[in-house]
Amino acid sequence: MSDLDAFIAGLPKAELHLHIEGSLEPELMFALAARNKVAIPFASVADVRAAYEFSNLQDFLDIYYAGANVLRTEEDFRDLALAYFDRSAADGVVHAEIFFDPQTHTDRSIPFAVVADGLLAGMAEAEAKHGLTSKLILCFLRHLDEDAAFATLDMAEPWLDRIEGVGLDSSELGHPPEKFARVFAAAGSLGLKRVTHAGEEGPPDYVRQALDVLKIDRLDHGNRSLEDPELTRRLVAEGMTLTVCPLSNVKLRNVASIDAHPIDRMLDLGMKATVNSDDPAYFGGYVGDNYRAVADARGLDKAALAALARNSFTGSFLPEADIARHVAAVDAYAAAHHFTSPLPLGERAG
Repeated sequence: MSDLDAFIAGLPKAELHLHIEGSLEPELMFALAARNKVAIPFASVADVRAAYEFSNLQDFLDIYYAGANVLRTEEDFRDLALAYFDRSAADGVVHAEIFFDPQTHTDRSIPFAVVADGLLAGMAEAEAKHGLTSKLILCFLRHLDEDAAFATLDMAEPWLDRIEGVGLDSSELGHPPEKFARVFAAAGSLGLKRVTHAGEEGPPDYVRQALDVLKIDRLDHGNRSLEDPELTRRLVAEGMTLTVCPLSNVKLRNVASIDAHPIDRMLDLGMKATVNSDDPAYFGGYVGDNYRAVADARGLDKAALAALARNSFTGSFLPEADIARHVAAVDAYAAAHHFTSPLPLGERAG
């Protein structure tokens, strides 16, 4: 292990963009299929991995939804969550804010309670086992209509004291943020945080809609904001956190290669970028893999990596005291590894 790899492994970090259904590894898919007696269209783990050679977001979503079909019981969702937390704890993650897609499950007659209670049980067990804290973000599927999103928000009402916020995911193109203006306003009135995927495949205007119509607290992806200098300056000025997913960007061909990823440009411009894994079972790596990939490909040094980790905490929905504690831990770790000048948020040392 190189010195930089060791630094990344030990660096305290939060993960802010993780779809829990997207952490379903082929081995667990097969185990759950057997446990629940669910037929799957694959003969082996190798067949599943071969099917992961998709070329765009929709191809990925097709296999993603097929894989989710093996999730049937509270135990399944608990096991799914624990498998992710075990992997992320090994990567130095001490806090995670995870997305879940209840419509993926309720539309196939799995009760909301099964999904939510299973995930919450896994989250509690991960905190007891690893000291890893977590929050839950309910995502609406944007290829469905806003009435379906309202129905899901109503369904979630008994759990809203344990759900931190709402998000918007699934097929971006043709489903602009403004389509969900009313349900996001309703979620905000309930005191929920608001995040949305925008500027991944969709144009910069989708990012503007997310800011101005949905009134988001955090921007998921946001890469295409860089095509619009005025929008980029606005994101910097407002201190908007971007949950960037490098290996996902490459896998879905939104970025030509990891060597061409703009993460360092984002930092240089003063954008509050973070590094995350998105759907790690499908995109070739967990959060540590993403840190290592951009460090190797873009030449990020320890200062830049510490800035990314710091941003992951200041961009989280943790209480201010917890944020301060985690940022202090990042600074102490960096100082112990011969980097002693904390960067301002969103900036990179030259």
